[in-house]
Amino acid sequence: MSTEIRQLQPQALWNKFADLNAVPRPSKKEERVIAFMKDFGKNLGLETIEDAVGNVIIKKPATPGMEDRTTVVMQSHLDMVHQKNNDTIFDFDTQGIEMYVDGDWVKAKGTTLGADNGLGVATIMAILESTDIPHPAIEALFTIDEETGMTGASGLKGGLLTGGILLNLDTEEDDEIGVGCAGGIDITATRTYNEEETPEFKIGYEVSVKGLQGGHSGMQIHEGLGNANKIMNRVLFDGFENFGLRISEIDGGSLRNAIPRESKAVVAIDAIHEDAFLLEMAMISTAIRKEYKTMEPNLEINVSKVECPRKIMDLGVQEGFTRAMYAALNGVYRMSADIPDLVETSNNIARVVVKDGHIKVGCLTRSSVESAKMDLANTLRAAFELTGCEVEFSGDYPGWTPNMDSPILKVMTKLYEDLNGEKPHVAACHAGLECGILGQNYPEMDMISFGPNIKGAHSPDERAQISSVQKYWKFVLEILKAIPVK
Repeated sequence: MSTEIRQLQPQALWNKFADLNAVPRPSKKEERVIAFMKDFGKNLGLETIEDAVGNVIIKKPATPGMEDRTTVVMQSHLDMVHQKNNDTIFDFDTQGIEMYVDGDWVKAKGTTLGADNGLGVATIMAILESTDIPHPAIEALFTIDEETGMTGASGLKGGLLTGGILLNLDTEEDDEIGVGCAGGIDITATRTYNEEETPEFKIGYEVSVKGLQGGHSGMQIHEGLGNANKIMNRVLFDGFENFGLRISEIDGGSLRNAIPRESKAVVAIDAIHEDAFLLEMAMISTAIRKEYKTMEPNLEINVSKVECPRKIMDLGVQEGFTRAMYAALNGVYRMSADIPDLVETSNNIARVVVKDGHIKVGCLTRSSVESAKMDLANTLRAAFELTGCEVEFSGDYPGWTPNMDSPILKVMTKLYEDLNGEKPHVAACHAGLECGILGQNYPEMDMISFGPNIKGAHSPDERAQISSVQKYWKFVLEILKAIPVK
């Protein structure tokens, strides 16, 4: 598999991607990839620094004749989102990603691929290792923990970098030049509840929602994809209203920045209503699948009999919880009034856990407008506080305000048009890029973001387009040659 990947063009980039994907690199567990990157820099004889939080900086002098050009910071993040299909046996902490070629795409076997942001990292590694690519002085910045908190970018101190231009290689459309992004904040609702003994006349069932596509909770939030947590709540609410369904456990979703693909619940119903319950579940499942048939053709809602749970959620708490889940917004809250087709503000109900007397609901709210971000955060807070939850805001990070007068933007726009015969799409995105955070300590740095086509990021369907990587690589090389003088 790795051999097949290593034969792809440009080989310098794909070989580094294969090397990188052999190293486990989950967010907040980046010790191995940090060591890998430090060894890489030192083996090249380049100045290599690990800062106080674990970011790695590798500095390479300009090639002959380009010493008078502005120093460029090339930046990507080391960590990757870990998602796998339910039936895939894989240990992200110990195994390298298993890749294969499918036509014009590189994919992974049942897991995320790590193209986000591994292709950016591999690009920078290939430039650092090169002996025949013209470039100005480069400061390669490899940040940690972008996917779960952006603590690497947040912890980067001022003064470590001297570059005047930052190239962030973390965009996923090859015809797009990114000039802005959304900020975000985590909303976590928790509460405890009394468990009740399950009455003898009840029987147990497991309800599962699976087969959803999932995806990036920023870039794909407007696509109408199914959210397993919201679908599960809808099914449970219906069962409670009609058949006295009582919740014992729920386990739905996974990462804050991934649209939930799966959810499971263990419930108890009145035995006398079993036949009617199964009929109703079949009817509501058919209705939901029909609603989602275009976007989610593989959606499954299954109901299977299990041993009756010994404990169930307090009735009053269950009523409040299911109503709060219904009331909590998931999806687009507002589109931008200033940038066509850009989502301004959204929320992803990412994680729901109900077990052993504890409720925990995790959301990620994003917005390119700070006041709107907090407006939606408070909307969610109100919905959950009304049902007795405590709500915590954390992980707040700023957006990146577009600068349409950016000098490097003008250079790159012309280069793209010369190379491809068409204008690029200059846009802000609804993902959380590190540029806004980095700009707090480096306010004078001229920043831009771009990358190759990556589809299905943050899901096991993640894939990178080979022809697009070739197009992107040529663009990178031309940009480095065209960096203006200091």
